[in-house]
Amino acid sequence: MTAATDRAPLRLPGDLVIWLLILAELLTFGIFFLTYAFKRIGQVALFNSSQATLDLHSGCINTLLLISSSWAVARSVNSVRRNRTTSATRWLSLALTCGAGFLVLKSLEYLAKLRAGIDVSTNDFYLFYFMLTGFHFLHVVVGMVILSILWFFTRRGQYGRDNCHALETGAAFWHLVDLLWIILFPLVYVMR
Repeated sequence: MTAATDRAPLRLPGDLVIWLLILAELLTFGIFFLTYAFKRIGQVALFNSSQATLDLHSGCINTLLLISSSWAVARSVNSVRRNRTTSATRWLSLALTCGAGFLVLKSLEYLAKLRAGIDVSTNDFYLFYFMLTGFHFLHVVVGMVILSILWFFTRRGQYGRDNCHALETGAAFWHLVDLLWIILFPLVYVMR
């Protein structure tokens, strides 16, 4: 037997349907990002002045929270593949905690804007800000529901080396949520 035949065949982790959903979500957000970019070109001064009112520190912390959460989800999948259920459950708990931190911090940011009288009707920048970050916020909520269900079943020991397909599927969605924020954060908060 050769080394080439000893290797396991390459496969896409998770369910094919989630990858089709991920592709659709990337296309949807891509259209939003392009629309934002074109609108920004026509109103550079407005977008720059409005963007300067965003809390960059909050955005940075949220970025760290989501990257940490994705890392924890990856560690959880790795733990399940090694039949380490307790470790996998802890990693998922950390991912959920980071995701919850993101939601709380983002909610506080929204609340501060609303209290300042800023909403979707303020100007085009804030329309995009609330639309893009709000749509992403909903993805985080859905991802948190998925991770919570996976945490429950992982804790019960229902996943293992030979049965981690559902966990891989949920992880793929969560990594999408992280990827979208990694694009969204510099686009909306940083780039001038």
